[in-house]
Amino acid sequence: MIRFRRGLLLAAGVLPLVAVGVVVGVSTPAVAAANPGPGFPAHYAAPYAEMWNPPSSLMAAYNATGNKYYTLAFIISQGVCNASINGDTAITDAGWNNAINSLRAVGGDVIASFGGASGNELGVSCPSVSTLQAQYKRVIDQLNLTRIDLDIEGAPLNDTAANDRRNQALANLQQQYAAAGRTLAVHYTLPVNPTGLESNSIALLNNAKSRGLNVSVVNIMTMDYGPAMDMGAAAIQAANALHTQLGQIWNTKTSAQLWATEGNTPMIGVNDTAAEVFTTGNAQSLENFAAANGIQLLAFWALGRDNQSSSGTPQSNYQFTNIFRAIASGGTGPSGGTPIHGFGGKCVDVAAANSANGTAIQLFTCNGTNAQQWTHTGTTFRALGKCMDVTSAGTANGTTVQLWDCNGTNAQNWTQGANGRLVNSGSGKCLDATGPSSADGTRLQIWTCAGSANQSWTL
Repeated sequence: MIRFRRGLLLAAGVLPLVAVGVVVGVSTPAVAAANPGPGFPAHYAAPYAEMWNPPSSLMAAYNATGNKYYTLAFIISQGVCNASINGDTAITDAGWNNAINSLRAVGGDVIASFGGASGNELGVSCPSVSTLQAQYKRVIDQLNLTRIDLDIEGAPLNDTAANDRRNQALANLQQQYAAAGRTLAVHYTLPVNPTGLESNSIALLNNAKSRGLNVSVVNIMTMDYGPAMDMGAAAIQAANALHTQLGQIWNTKTSAQLWATEGNTPMIGVNDTAAEVFTTGNAQSLENFAAANGIQLLAFWALGRDNQSSSGTPQSNYQFTNIFRAIASGGTGPSGGTPIHGFGGKCVDVAAANSANGTAIQLFTCNGTNAQQWTHTGTTFRALGKCMDVTSAGTANGTTVQLWDCNGTNAQNWTQGANGRLVNSGSGKCLDATGPSSADGTRLQIWTCAGSANQSWTL
């Protein structure tokens, strides 16, 4: 089945240019090659980020969620055998190269995805192994990539000559980079049914094996099956079926190695068939399954849809990203936080270690529990997988502070000021211990900054 990706849902109903087959040459500022990245952990979430959206979308998502990894969609050919961003923007584009550098500066990294449902796929467009190899290398070197994704669907998936060219070119590049001491991990993203891959995808992977290509991830598009069904259960069923199929191709791998070769990519919210809806509950079920089985990659289509107005399903902003990012820590959410010490030597604490939205944030005797482990990510402070939030985005003195799903709003943005102050960006006011009191259970609030001891925090 062909997955016709929706991409960006624009309020005005205008589709991105590549979605309607229009290619426009655009002259954009060029920069030097992107800085090297830190690489990827054993398990990670890398949602697809639409490259027809502004490059700033990467850091906006990072600042809102703390998720460090993204798949850039898509690299396709502008004209004949000419790799470009979205079919209309140079690979050297300053906006995207700078966005990649910014993400890498905070410990993140990107995967570039070639192909997709629309536009000119390079494997089809380039007439020879050598010309195709040169185009892949140009992108890899410019963006300083260690991972690439080949999203092959629709007509290109049935083009066996293009599939063979692609596998040869990528195998050659893997050997060249290995000789130079570099790694190139290759992902294949392929359509799937709940019962597993279809024969054309199996043939592509067998050809990859025969050409000596090391496929690090087989990422299945768990979306757009047709009839209504439980989309979470279908994604898990497809993952189990893929595990069996991968074992038949790479029959020397252990079960754990096969699971670690899997990726899973649903379309969040309403799919192209309106009866198919992938909910936040489905996302949590899939993340739990992936973490329990050691699946390497969770992604989704697409970052620009991770809000209720676009996904068409009840959710908070970036809720799918926040659910899937937990796989990077084995399914338990953010780890490695530190206490925030405040008035009277007490710690900033999530009441009763309750991760529900609206839970009070308070002062409490320091005890080393997860309820007091805070990570400073971008301009947010996070505990138990959620963000320190000013209730209802209030700005008045005395507005309480609570735990809430990270959503990128100013109610969750905090800057460090003089004398240990934490200043909320939405109100311009300081995090404050009510009273002032240092008693266990003292509620935290915002208040006009006064430089007092009950507004001083040590990170």
